[in-house]
Amino acid sequence: MQYLGLAVVVALVAFIIALIAVRMLFGGNWLLGWLRGTFGMLVLALAGLIGLTAWDVKTYQPLAQGKPLASLSFQADGQQRYQVRVEENEHIRFVTLEGDLWQLDLRALHWKGLAALIGLKPGYRLEKLSGRYLAVEQQNQAHHPYVELGHSWGGVDFWSWLHRCRCAPLMLDAQLRRLSYLPIADGAAYTLEMAPTGLRATPANVAAEQAMKNW
Repeated sequence: MQYLGLAVVVALVAFIIALIAVRMLFGGNWLLGWLRGTFGMLVLALAGLIGLTAWDVKTYQPLAQGKPLASLSFQADGQQRYQVRVEENEHIRFVTLEGDLWQLDLRALHWKGLAALIGLKPGYRLEKLSGRYLAVEQQNQAHHPYVELGHSWGGVDFWSWLHRCRCAPLMLDAQLRRLSYLPIADGAAYTLEMAPTGLRATPANVAAEQAMKNW
């Protein structure tokens, strides 16, 4: 709910700016002519940019250490090809992955300063699920070596902007957390959580436990 609320606030700002832009474009008698119209279009574009930022913020979820973030289960769909069930906050999706091992990238936001004082909690977004063959030749010929789990519309990437901004460390840390490669097996299921030491995957059934023992 926190990141949904934050997205709503940003969207309201975008809406207000859009109203101002429309009034500038269509209000009055255009005494300022081209300059006024150009400035109005720039303000309208700014409103659209802020609106897309609001949508991008909405894709993040509150991050709680020690609680499951997501679960992954693998079902064979051919030789070293798997249908992966990704469940996150009651949202379920299926993706195709190839290989002997899997790896997950996650984006994490940790608020600091005033943002932390007003109660903003850390957030996260699943970013990329990667597969890897043990044989180099197979890896080079893979058709589904990775799957993008996180999407930003129109090139508006809130996290990347913060990650590159020099002033960002004053209010938050934007970090990429990566889970090391783990074995894939038919029927194996894993649970993801954020531990104090970083992102961690725990075997959730016998098939996953056996795969870890055999690896």
